[in-house]
Parts: sequence; structure tokens; C-alpha cells
Amino acid sequence: MIQSIRSLAAGLAVMLTLAAPAAAQDARNPRSVVTAHVTQLQDGPVAYQAVVAETMVRSEDGRASGTVVTTSYIRTNVAPAGRPVLFIFNGGPGASTTPLHFGAFGPMRRFGEGDHQYLAMNPHSLLDAADLVFIDPVGTGYSRPHDDGAPFWTRTGDARSVADVIRQWLARHERTDSPRYLLGQSYGTLRAAEIMRVAPDLEFDGVLLFALVPGERSGPLAHVSSLPSYAAAAWHHGRAARDGRTVEQVYEDAVVFARTDYIAALIQGAALPDAERGAMAGRLSAMTGLPAALIAENDLRITNTLFMFNLLADQGLRTGQLDARATARLDAPAQRPPYDDPGMNYGPEAVARPADPEETVFRPEDGVSVVDAYYADVLDFRADDTYQALNLEVNSAWDHEGFIDAIPHLAEAMARDPDLRVFWSAGYYDLSTPAYGGRYTLDQAGIPADRLTAAYFASGHSVFIEDTNLEALADAVRDFMAE
Repeated sequence: MIQSIRSLAAGLAVMLTLAAPAAAQDARNPRSVVTAHVTQLQDGPVAYQAVVAETMVRSEDGRASGTVVTTSYIRTNVAPAGRPVLFIFNGGPGASTTPLHFGAFGPMRRFGEGDHQYLAMNPHSLLDAADLVFIDPVGTGYSRPHDDGAPFWTRTGDARSVADVIRQWLARHERTDSPRYLLGQSYGTLRAAEIMRVAPDLEFDGVLLFALVPGERSGPLAHVSSLPSYAAAAWHHGRAARDGRTVEQVYEDAVVFARTDYIAALIQGAALPDAERGAMAGRLSAMTGLPAALIAENDLRITNTLFMFNLLADQGLRTGQLDARATARLDAPAQRPPYDDPGMNYGPEAVARPADPEETVFRPEDGVSVVDAYYADVLDFRADDTYQALNLEVNSAWDHEGFIDAIPHLAEAMARDPDLRVFWSAGYYDLSTPAYGGRYTLDQAGIPADRLTAAYFASGHSVFIEDTNLEALADAVRDFMAE
């Protein structure tokens, strides 16, 4: 995308904590609340405006039938000319932006557990490098349908509504000439690709895909794409020989094996001679930590369920799916998925209280959600409803439109625009969107290797959970946008 000189001059920063009260909510007059703040990043203080705004979106029949609430952080004291805008959403479907907003790149980061959560300044926020726009699609966060949400809970309807939000944001803030980037995590990777399909007029400089949802997952390819992640998890739990290898080396060795001997054995199916079947089961056992007899029983096909519930069964444990480093008792009380997954809220490090002065930490009153309190007390946005971090009803109602792989739409956009680039990050211990499944999907879709930046982390689904990974990820994203 060719950038032009913006005529919009930078305004002076006003160091205030709160702005004027929000206007009464009106379907014909969406609210927009602006407050001014300063945060402390690694290279020094950054002044910014927070803008919480409602945007009216339309269903395919043209009716204004939903309201999307965005949270924007716009740096002040700098000219907007040439400054990138990064549009961010998570996945689910039915998931809000909270992991990326309060766990990765927003100016405030969430710490603590349950009712004892609090926010502190995030030194790894990307505000130094780009203005940030967190988008909660209809049915998540404070975004709501006006009546029936079904028109928005399809691949196409969702992508069109989010694209419309982006288009309106650029016009409202006079940033139509700004460099722009799109970041999606998990299902959000498919949303990003679908936006390329439904809104080709929205030209982007780059698309960032965190925990890419793989395409083809049936037949032998499903097992091939997951094997390297099983090997990494077995290495982590000490169930596979390390032989002085790092997790990166274990993963790469497993990729080579999966692409050669393993796929060749699976393709033969019942025609594979018994002696070769037994030998292959033994090799898979050494790599994954599962008993060779169990692997042979399952025709050399290892699934997530088989792996998670058998790797540590002798200890009475199962592993997580979103993060295979996590464990839970096999006899633990049943919970509704996805809350039955011990990897869902896994944090491998004991997160210490930030070393910031007390005045830089925001703590809500007892029993009040830290997110709701942050919007009301810090951003001066008082919603009529509570913040929906994860909406399983939206997830259940979703129309995936045939589960067709969306990443080829991104490849088509790259063919139209020779300057469009892709950033992809993956965690070695993520069994839900396995790393090799993501790489295979990108390669088969036709994403040019010379315009793809790949970043692997010793982590699970959300690679930014650990402080060291978050710092490395933030630096990698800055470098990607600066190229």
C-alpha cells in the first residue's frame, strides 16, 4: 500500500485521567469516550489517548443490526503521518480480545487470579510502534446484536462486520493513508483471511497470525501435522529421550520424520506389513512417550485425546490441549468444555507483582470484575451490560460455512499486492492449533516464503504468557512493522 503524507497535525497531549462523561447511549448516536493517559514502556513514558467507541454495523440485508465496541490507544505528542495502525482481535468464535488486550499488547496488563486480579502498566505494549485498535466482534466484550445475532455469527457475516468497523475507524480518525496491519489469534486467523476475501478494498501492509487454525485435518495429514507437537510435549514431560537436544531440535526432528517415514507408513494403511507396523509403533513410542502397543492398537494414528489422556496416565494425570505442559487429575470433576482443559488458563511461571509504584496499579473493589471496573473507572465507559470475555452461546451458534480453509484468500490478496507480508507465530506445546499444521497450511495455500516471517516459541496456544516470550514476541512484531 502506497503511503501518502497526512495533513492531520498532531495535537498536544493533555495529561488527564478522565474525560467528560459519556453521552447517553443511542442506537442512532453511538457513544465515543476519550480519556488521556501516560504509560511507562521499556524505553520511557508514552502519552496516549484511549478511545472507547461504539460503531454501528449492518447485516447483509443492509440493516443496522449490531453495535461493535472498539478500544483504541492512540499515541499523542507524535505526528500521525506514517504511524501504523494495528487492528487486533482474538478468535473463539465468541472470544473477546482480552488475552491480547490485557495479556500481550495493551498499555495495561492483567495479573492475579479470580477476584484478586489487578492491572499494571505493561512495559511490552506496542504503543511505541503503532496505534492499537482492539475489536470485540458482535456477541463479545460489550458488542451486542440489536435483535438476532445470527447474521453476524457466520464466517462471512462476521468478516464483513469487522471489515466495516475497520473502514469506519480509518475514516473517523482521518487515517485512511496510514500503514495498517491486521492481527488475529486462533479463529481470528481465519477471520483475518476472510476479511481479505470480503473486503479487498481494505489494503493492508501486513497480516499477523497467532496460533493459526490449520486447514486440512482429516486422514493422514491430521496425524502428521500434530506429531511434532506431541514430540515436544513428551520432551517437556521427560517421556521422550532428550539426548542433549533442545525442544526446537526435537520439534524439527519430528517434522522431518512426519514428512517422510511417518506419512509413508500411514498412506499404506492396512497394506503396511506387520513387521513394519511394529517397527513404526516403536519409533513413534520413543518420540511421543506413548506405549508402542497402544499406538499399534490405533493403527499408528495418534489423536489429541489419545495423547493427552495416556502420556501421564501412570501418574493419574492428563495434559492440556491449549498448552500440553499443563496437567490435571484424570479423576477431576467433569467441567463444560473448554473449561475442562487444564491448558486454558495455564501459567508456567509464578507471575510476580510488578515492581511499579502503587499508583501505577489499578485494583477494583472486591467482587468487581477488573475488566468492567477498568472500562468504567479508568476509561470512563459505563456499559449497560457486563463484559463478555468468552461467549459459548456464540460459539455454539456459529456457522462455519463448511469449514473450508480460509488461508488461500490471504494468498490471493498477496498475489494482488506484492508488498503485503505475513507474520506467523506458533507455540511448540499447542495441541489445538499445532505448529506444523500451521506451517503446512501456509505452504499449501501458496503464501510466498520470502514474504513470511515465522516465529516459534516454547509455549502453548497463547505464546505471550511468559514474560520472556512476550518481550521477544513484541520485539518481533515491532521489527515486522518496521520493515
